[in-house]
Amino acid sequence: MHGSHATGSPYAPHTEEDRTAMLEAVGADSVEDLFDVPAEVSFDGRFDIDARSERETRRLVRSLLGRNDEVTELLGRGHYGYYVPSLVDHLADRSEFLTSYTQYQPEVSQGFLQALFEYQSLLVELTGLPVANCSMYDAATALGEAATLSDRVRDTTGHRVLVPELLREERRSTLENYVAGTDLAVETYPVEDAGVDRAGLEAIADEEVVMIYAENPTVRGTIEEALEAVGDLAASNDALFVLGSDPIALSLLERPADVGADVVVGDASVLGLPTSYGMGMGLFATREEYLRQVPGRLVGASEDATDRRAYTLTLQTREQHIRRERATSNICTNQAWIALRTAMHAAVLGPSGMVDLAERDVRRARDLATRLDDLVGVKAPVHDRHHLREFVARVDQPARAVASDLEKRGFAVHVVGDHEIQVCVAGVPDERLNRFVAALEGVIR
Repeated sequence: MHGSHATGSPYAPHTEEDRTAMLEAVGADSVEDLFDVPAEVSFDGRFDIDARSERETRRLVRSLLGRNDEVTELLGRGHYGYYVPSLVDHLADRSEFLTSYTQYQPEVSQGFLQALFEYQSLLVELTGLPVANCSMYDAATALGEAATLSDRVRDTTGHRVLVPELLREERRSTLENYVAGTDLAVETYPVEDAGVDRAGLEAIADEEVVMIYAENPTVRGTIEEALEAVGDLAASNDALFVLGSDPIALSLLERPADVGADVVVGDASVLGLPTSYGMGMGLFATREEYLRQVPGRLVGASEDATDRRAYTLTLQTREQHIRRERATSNICTNQAWIALRTAMHAAVLGPSGMVDLAERDVRRARDLATRLDDLVGVKAPVHDRHHLREFVARVDQPARAVASDLEKRGFAVHVVGDHEIQVCVAGVPDERLNRFVAALEGVIR
């Protein structure tokens, strides 16, 4: 190792001559020139934080958190606050799970590897697709990986990626980032009543398309009814059909494989995590023919020298930490611990429990929409479709004013239009839904 820790990181041990040569190559006078950090947020070597004892710090943090407003969240749109059984916390917090970064050494990680294998098996059963990884950052990056996989495996003359115009902005932005630097171009297709506009999609789909993406349920909570038609259209144009969903929805809805899906992406952390506002875990499942193109890691089952069943990470040559120049993805870590929590939560619920949870979401969303529709000045749901977990309601008054008044009464909803709010029932107790109906009635009266 060259150089000293005082002049550089021990993990990037360059000599002064090395650094000077690299700076000259990029036309910079100093390392600081490589960064554009505003002076007001630049660290000057002092934190200016008064030293406090642990007790004082806890008291301060408790006081700050106590200033937060207590509101019941009916937000949804990708973030769902399902109750997570305490068993998940007790098991997942065992040190052998918390301290296992990535299971490169199967001889000391058999328990974790088996749990991840079960997680993969869960997704295989739910999607009907034979290959699932373990796992990815979130739904948005899984969608980005699906696009680049489509470009690699589809032998077409074009590079068009079609997504619904109602796609969440954060997912669209991440997808754009993933395809930047490639020939892929992201385009939107029209929707009708929150579902795929079949005629509109068919009019713009051609042999230049490498991927068509749809979601079930949609961002507005509606159940997509045109999935088989989308799958047929993708197949007729030699494009990949990518479907976005989640494990709870998949336990009740049609299996993606049965409607022609080639890849399934989405957020699996609806099980195992509470609402976390950005933190999640992406799921990724696909057909066996794309096995060697799957991003992330796979756990395989085999036998050891004594003929006992054993688990290990397999096909790691796809990853940048093994063969960077031939990697299918630049993933450098994953969400294995959250996948473990998802597998635990699913195991606690069992197959019937997951179906019951999904059916309850359908029933409670329908019942709440009916109650809101009975209020003067409210129409719910806006879309004449089946819904899962959430729905859009129209209010005669300006939606932002309604949402603001609801917040003052202790309830948070999304504003999705000038006169539209979106309401989600996932994880919200019935008693609070009753109070929400009363609060909305008071706001619009």
